[in-house]
Amino acid sequence: MKIKISKEKLLESIQIVQNIVSSKTTLPILSNILLETKGKELKVNTTDLDIGISCGIPVDIIEEGSITIPAKRFSDIVKELPSGDISIHVKKNNQVDIDGEKCRFKLLGLPREEFPKFPEFKDREVIKIEQAVLKEMIRLTSFAVSHEETRYILNGILIEINDSNIKMVATDGKRLAKADDKILTPTKKEISVIVPIKAIQEIFRNLHDEGEVSFVVGNNQVLFDIDGILIATRIIEGDFPNYNQVIPSPMTTKIKIHTQQFLSAIRRANLLSTPDFQAIKFEVFSDKIVVSKITPDVGESREEVPIQYSGKELVVGFNPQFFIDVLKNINSNNIDLELLGPDKAAVIRQENYLYLALPMRI
Repeated sequence: MKIKISKEKLLESIQIVQNIVSSKTTLPILSNILLETKGKELKVNTTDLDIGISCGIPVDIIEEGSITIPAKRFSDIVKELPSGDISIHVKKNNQVDIDGEKCRFKLLGLPREEFPKFPEFKDREVIKIEQAVLKEMIRLTSFAVSHEETRYILNGILIEINDSNIKMVATDGKRLAKADDKILTPTKKEISVIVPIKAIQEIFRNLHDEGEVSFVVGNNQVLFDIDGILIATRIIEGDFPNYNQVIPSPMTTKIKIHTQQFLSAIRRANLLSTPDFQAIKFEVFSDKIVVSKITPDVGESREEVPIQYSGKELVVGFNPQFFIDVLKNINSNNIDLELLGPDKAAVIRQENYLYLALPMRI
């Protein structure tokens, strides 16, 4: 293989795919990045066996071929090369010559045959959704995913598609986030898959505020096509909890509160949190909510936030991080907060969005 390509384009493609590469893998080939000529493009691929990422860039192909190169080393070299065109030439014994202006590197690669194949999704229905919509849905749900390996079924986001509707749900067992919206291409079959959070993070990283995403479901894998960047991932197999059972009916009396004022008060109270004393206290009155925190051997805080509320007074404790995570992602100036009592979940409902958090003892 022999190609000529601009440093900037090559570096951009490496940065798109290299996040999933691990240097600690037991298979040396998985620490490599695959370069392969196809048509008039250079395909750049990486995989960790669970997720595969591929993108194509136009290049000047002098001689077709393929090679895999250690990803970290290759990325560092390209990053430090001077601006301009780079020549990459694969010689015998998998030696790779990388020539920039007035400098040259030689690296040893591994043959393409050892590299896992990118999964194929032939003859599958393609579902389209706006990038901005998918980006917003991920932003409003991904923080609620569980990171406990023992609860693997909760280590991803449930994606449900029915007709023109798409729903994304994440929960760690103590809180739940659910977002609803529309897809661009109605589907006749119902789809329900759990996409691992690592893949979700890669998808989110590559999404823009314009354009479309193509979404294809295979037997045990799904594919996202974002402007030619292909992200294929295994799905988490198993039954996601029946989240509808834990969502309470809407309350008639709600607490109307300014989002940023509430968020700031919780952040300040959280400054006194320790691993053993996490909970902060909400005392709800008709015109204010008092956010307070008492931590033995550390200190205490108290702050009043104005509200509009016509219900009964109550006191309840929560993990402050559960509120910080959601409030910092909500764009509305005000929220309607539903507090049912000291042993009931708090609920925030907005158009096409619901968030629920369980209380803590105080």
